[in-house]
Amino acid sequence: MSSEYIISEPTSMDKEILQQAVQELFNPDHVLRFPDASQIHFNEVQKLSLEYKNILKIDHLWDFSSLSKLELNNNTIEKIQGLDHLINLTWLNLSFNKIEKIEGLECVQKLEVLNLSNNKISVIENMDTLENLTHFFISNNLIGQLDNVLYLRKFKNLAAVNLFGNPFLNEGDYRFFIAAYFPKLMFLDSRILDQKTRKEASIKYHYVLEKMRLEELELHQADEARQRHEAELKLHQDAFVEFLNGSSLFRNMFKDDPKAQTLHCVPGVDSLIQTYLLSSCTGQTNHSFWFLDLALTFEHQMRELCTQLFEMGLAEHKRRETEVKSFFSCQEKAVTDCQEKASQMLAKFNHEHKERTEEFQQLSDPEVRKVKIDHCNDEINRLCKNLMTLEFQLVSEMEEKIKTFDSSVSDMVRHFNLEDDYYQKMQKVAAEILQTVASDTRKEDLPDDVIMLFENRDAVMDALATAHDNHLLKINDRETQLTTGIRAWKEALIKGIQDEELKRNRTNISDIHRYVDNLREQLEELI
Repeated sequence: MSSEYIISEPTSMDKEILQQAVQELFNPDHVLRFPDASQIHFNEVQKLSLEYKNILKIDHLWDFSSLSKLELNNNTIEKIQGLDHLINLTWLNLSFNKIEKIEGLECVQKLEVLNLSNNKISVIENMDTLENLTHFFISNNLIGQLDNVLYLRKFKNLAAVNLFGNPFLNEGDYRFFIAAYFPKLMFLDSRILDQKTRKEASIKYHYVLEKMRLEELELHQADEARQRHEAELKLHQDAFVEFLNGSSLFRNMFKDDPKAQTLHCVPGVDSLIQTYLLSSCTGQTNHSFWFLDLALTFEHQMRELCTQLFEMGLAEHKRRETEVKSFFSCQEKAVTDCQEKASQMLAKFNHEHKERTEEFQQLSDPEVRKVKIDHCNDEINRLCKNLMTLEFQLVSEMEEKIKTFDSSVSDMVRHFNLEDDYYQKMQKVAAEILQTVASDTRKEDLPDDVIMLFENRDAVMDALATAHDNHLLKINDRETQLTTGIRAWKEALIKGIQDEELKRNRTNISDIHRYVDNLREQLEELI
């Protein structure tokens, strides 16, 4: 080993050592001279070799955004850190250091080759973001459990692994274990995994692999189900109809309702409900429970109403999405058309302006030159006026489109008459209850507790009327939540569009003035 690479004391990775490393990328025998420090642009460097520098800490790499290969082997590094800005890194060599834990790799998601050999690592972990990993070397470390290697199964592109020199080698011939659990792996410990080894491994671990395959399939299916559920919930939230597709609103109406509790205090009601539920489970119901049938019918009606509202909300959400896409498509077309007209206008002007300036340079008569200069200034002013007119026309067109879009979306932010529908249905159910009670001629067939319930009719009806008002408040709150959410979405969307349009307009006007000022300055230089 050359003595020039040996550094006795630990070294800090600072700007000076990085500049030196970049300079060393040049071949000393090349005819080109080395660039000085002012010519080095770290953000353009793609390869960096910092081995044998006795570096203690990874640091000062935030400017190396284009770096794809980093060699930090044979140093004294104790911790993986300072790699957050190396978003294009595909090769990282940290072998022959003093690293004890795998960490700090979250941002190097493009990494394909990772060499951690000859360190002090005891667990393979914290590599979940390295989905592109193809080569992983961790030989001569302190990995004690062979099962820990199964962590690497998540890397579907893994082709080569080096595990040699770890304590788990004492567990027997681990090549069969690796060949069985990593069927796509091509190289293990720098040796090819041949077909014979793979076949023996599949036989030896057949039952274990089948069990694991089923477990992984279940996990995969559960993960897919979770993702579908999250996507569905996100859609419902975007449509502002979450939890409306079921009995959630109905149950919420009766939750913590003091008057509903009063109904349960009427003698016989609780026992009737429990008896009804029990008889419903056994199929032994009779006409004595007609009022509970009506209650369940009402719940069913409310569920249907909420489902209708839910489906309408999803349909309205789809309409809003279509309207938004249509608007942005029209906006893009209007801006593109304006840009094309401006480009044609500029191309024509530049061609004519070039001819005018060439003609001007050939003139020697001061009077004629002054006339030509005035003419050039007039044409520049005309260009500025035409470009500004074009921009103002676009602004007016966009204002009209935004106004039309605002009106169209506002029409979709309708009022949902859930409260009115509920009130009408509640009136109908109450009327049916009164009519049934009044016309029941078989009172003698009813149990004593039901007769007792009739005797407390006033208390029950009073509690029912108050509970009705409480329920209306619950429904009104949900309706307000729905419509307020949609209106807030619309207002934020329109404001965002207006802000972006204002920003675009100001940028274009600034560009026009800057371009025209530059033309005038060039013309002044010719005088």
